[in-house]
Amino acid sequence: MVQIKSGKVSGATTVDGKITSFKGIPFAAPPVGELRWKVPQPVQPWQGIKECTAFGPSPMQGKPAPFSMWSQEFLIPEEPISEDCLYLNVWTGAKSPKEKLPVLVWIYGGGFSSGGSGVPIYDGEAMARKGIVFVSINYRVGVFGFLAHPELTKESPNNASGNYGLLDQVAALTWVKENIAGFGGDPSNVTIAGQSAGSMSVNCMVATPLAKGLFNKAIAESGANFGRNQQALAQAEEAGLAFAKAVGATGLADLRKLSPQELMKTQLGIRGPIIDGFVLPQHIADIFAEGRENPVDLLTGWNQDEGLLFGPVKNAADFETQIKQQHGSNAGKVLTYYPASDDAEAAQSQLDLSRDMIFGLQNYAWANVQAKQGKTNVYVYRFTRKVPGTGEYAKYGAFHTGEVPYAYDNLEFVDRPWEAVDRELEATMSTYWANFVKTGNPNAKGLPKWPIYKPDAKQVMLLGTKVEAKPIADGEALDTMTAILSANK
Repeated sequence: MVQIKSGKVSGATTVDGKITSFKGIPFAAPPVGELRWKVPQPVQPWQGIKECTAFGPSPMQGKPAPFSMWSQEFLIPEEPISEDCLYLNVWTGAKSPKEKLPVLVWIYGGGFSSGGSGVPIYDGEAMARKGIVFVSINYRVGVFGFLAHPELTKESPNNASGNYGLLDQVAALTWVKENIAGFGGDPSNVTIAGQSAGSMSVNCMVATPLAKGLFNKAIAESGANFGRNQQALAQAEEAGLAFAKAVGATGLADLRKLSPQELMKTQLGIRGPIIDGFVLPQHIADIFAEGRENPVDLLTGWNQDEGLLFGPVKNAADFETQIKQQHGSNAGKVLTYYPASDDAEAAQSQLDLSRDMIFGLQNYAWANVQAKQGKTNVYVYRFTRKVPGTGEYAKYGAFHTGEVPYAYDNLEFVDRPWEAVDRELEATMSTYWANFVKTGNPNAKGLPKWPIYKPDAKQVMLLGTKVEAKPIADGEALDTMTAILSANK
């Protein structure tokens, strides 16, 4: 039993008695009714002991179904799914509050439209066995988490709307600061970590002044926000008006009366975090350029084969035409690094360019700007292991999200034909990650040396069948694309 600010909670202990998990702890009031699209409100305290042995509901979204490379283990449970979703989970091996163990807070991905903390590969027991208090949190997604609207902005004391999912994350981190000591965690040694939209969320938390002092390290896997493609508040409000019209609502009161299912009939214009002037006072690239972000040691990187195509693969001629239309006089430079001498090469180049535009360039930009500041340490990886698979899953390589079960010692939750090299990589990566959470440095005796990232040397850790530090092979391509995109901003 643990006493937290809102009451007492009990959890479930493993058979060997070493780890206790607390699942479904409420960290904010249910964001329903009049609290839909509001800053998360305090939890109503309770009497007695609240039994916390099952995950709370995943945030409101469509029913999960395996697709592309993502099998069931990468998805939320089929139920419960609810607007009442602001719950978190804690795994700890501490026997008393005096232990002050390092804390890891996990933020899930899902494109800001899906996801939840109950996903099997996000289980926290293995990391807790490495001496870490592991916390996973929920936040609102889709229209429930990111709707901006003029009436919402007007009713807000902050004169902002649209970033409710990010405000949930701040509320959860505040809960950790105030309560984690009761679970044996050290509130002054907190690492935030996430993948994909979770990594973008980590980037937002490092950028927002609202999260100042709530953590000191960050792990960002395949996602950041340096592309200046977030909407400004006025744009997002226009999208919110269009959304309201699409679901037949004339104003905010109507929107709050609609059922979650009615609101989910369309996701028109709802895109995730916006530059709202409150949570994000300006573009994240500008916050970092001015050195105004929250200082963190950073471990970041991306995967070799995580390009995502949102349409059919183009043949070589059509791909060349597209590059010329998009990049004009710079098309020749782009095609040097993403060539299209035949259809097969063009297909690979489309995947590589997609990987770099959506993920690689974002985390590369973050690593470079922070390393150049010289205030904290930066470590960069490239995950290259082709994740084993059978049937439909055999064709995917080091795919998007594929690194997560390795990094958090959770291969046992994924039904794939694992080989000895996978178990070795899991042990190495999860030890790197745990070391970083504890000290801000992934290195330890017996592990291949992971050098601090320097923009000139571009040394990154290759995490694959062999684990070794090398200069990033496509650094020139990334630098070229960065220069082209910077000139066009």
